[in-house]
Amino acid sequence: MIVTLTLNPSVDRAIDIDALDRGAVIRASSAHLDPGGKGVNVTRALAANGIPGHAVLPCGGDEGRQLVSLLETEGVRVVAVAVSGRTRSNVTLAEPDGTITKINESGASLDEAELNAVAAALVASVTPGSTVPDGACWAAICGSLPPGVDPTFYAELCRRLHDHGVRVAVDTSGPALRAALTAGPDLVKPNRDELAEAVGRPLHTLGDVVAAAEQLRAWGAGTVLASLGADGAVLVEAGGVLIGECPTAVRRSSVGAGDAMLAGFLAVGAVGAAALAEALAWGAAAVSLPGSRMPGAADIRRDAIRLHQGPDLTRALVTVDRR
Repeated sequence: MIVTLTLNPSVDRAIDIDALDRGAVIRASSAHLDPGGKGVNVTRALAANGIPGHAVLPCGGDEGRQLVSLLETEGVRVVAVAVSGRTRSNVTLAEPDGTITKINESGASLDEAELNAVAAALVASVTPGSTVPDGACWAAICGSLPPGVDPTFYAELCRRLHDHGVRVAVDTSGPALRAALTAGPDLVKPNRDELAEAVGRPLHTLGDVVAAAEQLRAWGAGTVLASLGADGAVLVEAGGVLIGECPTAVRRSSVGAGDAMLAGFLAVGAVGAAALAEALAWGAAAVSLPGSRMPGAADIRRDAIRLHQGPDLTRALVTVDRR
C-alpha cells in the first residue's frame, strides 16, 4: 500500500485555448475538470494502474466535496479530513504548442487542531498491514504547505512516520524541502527549479544536477529523483547515479507529469534502473495527456526509454529554468 498526503489539494480546471492574448475574450476549445494536488495525483496514477493506495487530504467547502466526488469517480480511495476552510481551485491554460500557464490559489490555512487531525489520519493509514509487496509501507508527503503552516511540519511528520517503520517520500519545495531533509526522508523528488532553489545556485548541466542531488543526500535524503522535463530524470542513490530520458512525440500538458513519475518510481520498488525506467515511462505518458489526467496502462510506453550509467555530465540542459 502506498499512502499519500496532500495538505493543500485542489480542484483543477484545465482549459485548452488557441493562444493566450492578454486582455482579449478567449474562446476555449475544450476544458477538463480534475482532482489536483501532488499527492492526489500520485494516488490517481497508482489507481489508474491497479496499484492499491489511498489519498489523505483536508477537505472543506463545496470545492472539497467536489474534489472527493471526482476522486471517488476515478476509483481512488480517499481519507478526507473535514476542515473549516475552502479547498482551493486552480486554473491551467494550455496552448497547442505545449505552453502551460497556471493560476494557483494559495489555499486556506489550517489551524493546529486540523493539522493534528490530518497527521493522525495519515499515521493511522500506514499502520501494520498496509504494505507494498516487499513488506514496507511508503508514505508520500507531497505539495505545498497551506498559508501559515510551519515549514518544519513535513520534517516532524517524517520523523513520526519513521517511528512507525514507514518509508517516506517527500515532494515539496522551498523551506519545507530544506527542513524535511533534516528528518532523513528515504526519497525526495524535486524538479530542476526546486533542486536549484534548495542548493542556492543555477543548474545548467547534468553534472550540476548530479552535484546538487548529492548535496541533498549529504543533508539527509536517502535517494534523490530529480525530474528535468524534456531532459528526462536523474536518479542519485546509494548504488550510484543513473540518468534517463523517454522522448515524447506529443506534449499536451506537463501538469502532473512529475507526480506520475513519482508514482511510477514507487510502484516498482523505488530502487535502481527498473524504478527509474518506470518513472520515466509514466511521466512521459502524463505529458501526452490533456489537463492533469493520469496515465493508465494503455497510455504507458516503455520502448523509447534510454538509461545511461556514466553519461556525459557536461551536457547542457535544454529545459527552461522558470524560477
